Amino acid sequence: MSGNLAAAYAIKQLDVDVVAAYPITPQTTIIEKISEYVANGELDANFMLVESEHSAISSCLSAASTGARVFTSTSSQGLLLMHEILFITSALRLPVVMTVANRSVSAPINIWCDHGDIMPQRDVGWIQLFAESAQEAYDKLIQAYRISEDPKVRLPVMVSADGIILSHTYEPIRLLKDSEVTSFSPWNLYPTRLDPDKPLTIGAFGYPEYYLETRYQSSKALEDTIKIISEVDKKYGEISGRKYGVVFPFKCEDADVILISMGSISETIRATVKKLRKKGEKIGMISLKLFRPFPFIEIVELIKDVKAIGVVDRALSPGAIAGPVYNEITTALYLSKVNIPSMNFFAGLGGRDVTMEDVTDMFVKLKEIAKTGAVKENKFYIGLR
Repeated sequence: MSGNLAAAYAIKQLDVDVVAAYPITPQTTIIEKISEYVANGELDANFMLVESEHSAISSCLSAASTGARVFTSTSSQGLLLMHEILFITSALRLPVVMTVANRSVSAPINIWCDHGDIMPQRDVGWIQLFAESAQEAYDKLIQAYRISEDPKVRLPVMVSADGIILSHTYEPIRLLKDSEVTSFSPWNLYPTRLDPDKPLTIGAFGYPEYYLETRYQSSKALEDTIKIISEVDKKYGEISGRKYGVVFPFKCEDADVILISMGSISETIRATVKKLRKKGEKIGMISLKLFRPFPFIEIVELIKDVKAIGVVDRALSPGAIAGPVYNEITTALYLSKVNIPSMNFFAGLGGRDVTMEDVTDMFVKLKEIAKTGAVKENKFYIGLR
C-alpha cells in the first residue's frame, strides 16, 4: 500500500463515526479511499465533503464534542486554513485525529514534501507524531486514537507523514486484524459531551481572571502526555511487534557525532550510518517520533556525552536564528546545562532529494567540529545553488 491507502485502511478498521475533509494534494487519496469504504458499506460513517479545510476541522470539532469518533486529513495550505480552529480544538480537549501529508507552502506553488506546513502549528496544543514510513503512518494512526481518547489525555493528535515520499510510494504493509485494532483502540465515549437532554456550555467567554488558568491547564495537559504516549507505543509493540518510542536512536551507544531528524529523511540517514559504520566511523542518528510535546529529557539523555550533534530541519523559520527543530534541541541542552558543539542543516525543502552523499557531507562537517569543539558557522543549506 501507499502511505495514504494505509492511513485510509486504518481509519476503516478504527470504525470512525464522522469523516469531514476537503481535497488537497497530496492527501486527497486518503479521503477518496475512505469515501469508497463508506459508499460500499465497509465503513458505517457520516462522510462530509465540505467546502474548505476550515469547515472540515470545524465539523470534526463539533462532532467530537457530541462524543463521535472523528477523522480528517489535510496538507499544506489546507492545514494553514485550519490554523484558527486547531487552537480551539485542543483548548476544548476534544479527541480529534488528523493525518497531515506534509507539503511545502506557497509561494511558489509546490506540491512536494517539506515541513513548512506543520512547523507553524507548533503552538496549537495538539500532540504531533511523525512517521518515517507508510507502515509507521498506519501504526501511528491506530495508536493516536487510543492516546487521544484516553481520559487522562483528551487532546487532538496529528500524525505527520511526508507528502509524495510516503503518501504516494507503495511498500509492504503488515496489517493488524480488525479485531486486534478494535481491541487495542476501542471507542472511548467521554461522559462530558454535548447532549440536548443535559445542556452544558463549552468554550465560553474567558475573562482575564480565568484565561491564564485555562491556558495553563491545556499546556500542562499536553506536557503530561509523554508518559501515556510511551506506554501506548509499548503496548502496541506487544501486539504488532513494532514499537517506535518517542525518539528512535540508531548506533548512538559509542557515537562521537549524531544527526537528529524527523520524517522520511531519517531512513536515508540511517542507511548512511550503516554504510559509514562499516568503514569504522563512530557515528549515529536519532529519529524524532514525537514533536509535541517535545521529548527533551529523552533527547538530552541520548546526546549528552557526544562530541558534536547535527540537526536536520526540513523547514525554515524566517527571522529566527536557527531552524525550528534545532531551536528545540539546543534549548533542551542549554536548560540541562549540557554544552555540545552543534550544526543546523536545512535540507529537503520543496521535495528536493537528500542523498546519502549529502548526509555523508553533514557527518564530515560534524566530525570537523568534534575535533576542535569550535563552530565557525552553524547553518548550512544542503544543495543550495
